[in-house]
Amino acid sequence: MEPSWYAIIPKAYIHESLNSRTEHHIAKISSAEHAFVVSSGMAALDVILRVLKPGDEVIAGDDLYGGTNRLLAYIRNHVGVTVHHVDTTVPEALHEFIHPTKTAMVLLESPTNPLLKIVDLATISKDVKERAPNAIIVVDNTMMSPYLQRPLEHGADIVYDSATKYLSGHHDLMAGVITCNRQDLAKQMAFTINAVGNALTPIDSFLLLRGIKTLALRMDRQQATADAVANYLHGLGFRVNYPGLPDHPGREVHERIADGNGSVLSFETGDKEMSERIVGGTRLWGISVSFGCVNSLISMPCVMSHASIDAATRAARGLPEDLIRLCVGIEDVHDLIDDLERALVDAGAVVYDDSQNRYVRVRSPESGGAIALAVEKLELENATDKEWLVSAPGKVILFGEHAVVHGVTAIAASVDLRCYGLTTPRKDGKLSVHFHDIDNFYHEWDIETLPWDSVTILAGDEHPEALDQKLIVAISEGPLKGLEGKRAAFTASLAFLYLYLMLSEAGRRPSINFTARSTLPVGAGLGSSASFSACAASALLLLQRRISIPASTSPSKGVVPGPLPQTLAEEVNRWAFVAEKVLHGNPSGVDNSVAVFGGALGYTRPGFERKSGMEAIQGFKSLKFLLVNSKVPRDTKKLVAGVGEKKAKEPELVNGILNAIQGISDEARRALADPKMPRETLLSVLSALIHDNHGYLVTLGVSHPSLELIRGITAAKPYQLATKLTGAGGGGCAVTLVPDDFKGQDLKNLIEDLIREGFQPYLTSVGGRGLGILSPYGSHLKQKSVAVRDGAQVSSQITPPETPNPAEPPYELGVDSASLGILRSPFETQPTSELSSWANDLGSWQYV
Repeated sequence: MEPSWYAIIPKAYIHESLNSRTEHHIAKISSAEHAFVVSSGMAALDVILRVLKPGDEVIAGDDLYGGTNRLLAYIRNHVGVTVHHVDTTVPEALHEFIHPTKTAMVLLESPTNPLLKIVDLATISKDVKERAPNAIIVVDNTMMSPYLQRPLEHGADIVYDSATKYLSGHHDLMAGVITCNRQDLAKQMAFTINAVGNALTPIDSFLLLRGIKTLALRMDRQQATADAVANYLHGLGFRVNYPGLPDHPGREVHERIADGNGSVLSFETGDKEMSERIVGGTRLWGISVSFGCVNSLISMPCVMSHASIDAATRAARGLPEDLIRLCVGIEDVHDLIDDLERALVDAGAVVYDDSQNRYVRVRSPESGGAIALAVEKLELENATDKEWLVSAPGKVILFGEHAVVHGVTAIAASVDLRCYGLTTPRKDGKLSVHFHDIDNFYHEWDIETLPWDSVTILAGDEHPEALDQKLIVAISEGPLKGLEGKRAAFTASLAFLYLYLMLSEAGRRPSINFTARSTLPVGAGLGSSASFSACAASALLLLQRRISIPASTSPSKGVVPGPLPQTLAEEVNRWAFVAEKVLHGNPSGVDNSVAVFGGALGYTRPGFERKSGMEAIQGFKSLKFLLVNSKVPRDTKKLVAGVGEKKAKEPELVNGILNAIQGISDEARRALADPKMPRETLLSVLSALIHDNHGYLVTLGVSHPSLELIRGITAAKPYQLATKLTGAGGGGCAVTLVPDDFKGQDLKNLIEDLIREGFQPYLTSVGGRGLGILSPYGSHLKQKSVAVRDGAQVSSQITPPETPNPAEPPYELGVDSASLGILRSPFETQPTSELSSWANDLGSWQYV
């Protein structure tokens, strides 16, 4: 079979040996008489649309590739062609738009992209030919390829494919394919290709032919894996679009016109932000708008391939904003599903259900039943009558300490050591605090004697940039007078009272006790104050009904609790930052952000040249660290101020250091987010960056002899580990990166060496969950967990030092024992080493 353009184009202009062979093969597998190869799929469509003239009308589907929509919009606006977008899954819907003489083209796609709608190509072709004999039926066959579907066999006049996809299969070329059986159309398109010069290059033609040779092998593997992935997601309860599923609309039509189901599917989560977390959380699934190659891809069409279609049009066409499209490659099916499952878990889309012994989808509140939801909502409205148990993680700043205050990006991550806060209602008009880890401090105040007259900001407004100094002074010289000698307890009480007064609305001044406990070492630079601030802020916001957790979170009702809403987290973070200002004067904001949002993030403070804000590091790899508490107290305010003074005196030196640290942070962020970087390489890069970052901090004058001793111990043979200070420095904690292959005996010996020098080590991992709230419904709480247990499982970390139990429990200091609730007594008496496991066993927690 000769290429169709032989008759009209001089042979001197033909890539005879390569393009002819490629076109010959494509024609054979497509049931076509004529085939052309051009520079891209959109170039193929452009060639086809050039047969139209002003005044023609085109009928097209309403679920098309975004590029197709763009080109159709262009010819409508500039060529004078009328375009009708119709639901082509219903053949009868086209009838009213078919005009015997004006309808020049009907543009179809089946399955559609990205909703996988099925179009009856045979029926529509027959209907159109009967009503408009001269109309051209054009089919975009990219989603299937000629291997699975040949629309020319079902009445189409022209078929085109983006050969960049399945036909190539390797994403190493761009190409488009056009096939047809009509000589007149072939001549028109051949002339256009020659005139505009968009024929495929010889090398790309060679690569395309190479790809076609493995098309069947690849497609069979991809289809089998796509079927498994679709059934996995369908089994979790997601709405999945895939022709291979038994309940897929139009499946019987698809089985009639196609030989397989393809390897593209899409599913809905019900939450756009959740979908974004899922897409960003995968490792094996690359983020890209393409499909059809040997590697698997994931995308969100509404923000990627279909973003050029305005939101109103997308909504009118039924394209969900939360839709995720999966394009399955040839990787191992188990690896792909495991990676997807991990992303679903991390995003809060699925939770492990013990009763079913499997992961299940987090169901929306609508599924809980209207009456049940109303009852739970009413329970939540009585917020001040409930015990609220909250928790927030500590943090480790991996890179960018001190420099973050001056506009440099800091890289921080949460650690699996947490602060817990519990509010218990009182009935005596008093407010009390118990700070278990600050010398077991307990104090109480009469609520009506607090300095309410000094609260000048109306409740409900956002807190301004600056603290209310008038209120700070009123609290310090009023309720806290006489406590100045207990510095840590004084500042913690000041922060709590400041939030309490600011957040209390008129007529709502709850009488409560707030107890704070931590598995974090306090004052060691691991964000204990920020996690305390997050706990205090979330507890008081809950009491004041400024935030609320989603209803229908009880496993007893068959609903697995989902993640806390983003809006709740943002509100808590704003007020946690206020508390941090009270505690530290000029905090960066990164500590409280990690305490609330968890995971790992890059944070750049506003007010400087660089783009400010917080950016989550997607795909963050879990890392193991040894946190070593030097037990040397440090003054964060003084250390931060010292760097500021040094910058004022030696601006050139300090600015040079800040720029160098910014380079370290940028390099660390790239490495941590790179899914293709080998683990060994990542650890090597991070070790070098840790060494460099610490050197700059030493030059800034924020290290301490104890920290240098820790660095010396960990760097000595046989350990040879990278260590740096974290937080403000001047004492506090050091962090040591522990490689995956570090020998267990060496780790044990290192810990013993550190303990002998008087240090306290903690083995931990970084990048876990953020703020947590225990569901307050009494039926959730496992009563067996409320009682103090005789023995508990020991956590894998080196256990924090115990805080002595109170000699006189605070509930004997004038608090009515009837108002203790069921949690306060065991919460205050649990050994620190058992606190986390005790809290986890209480019931259903929801996390950011």
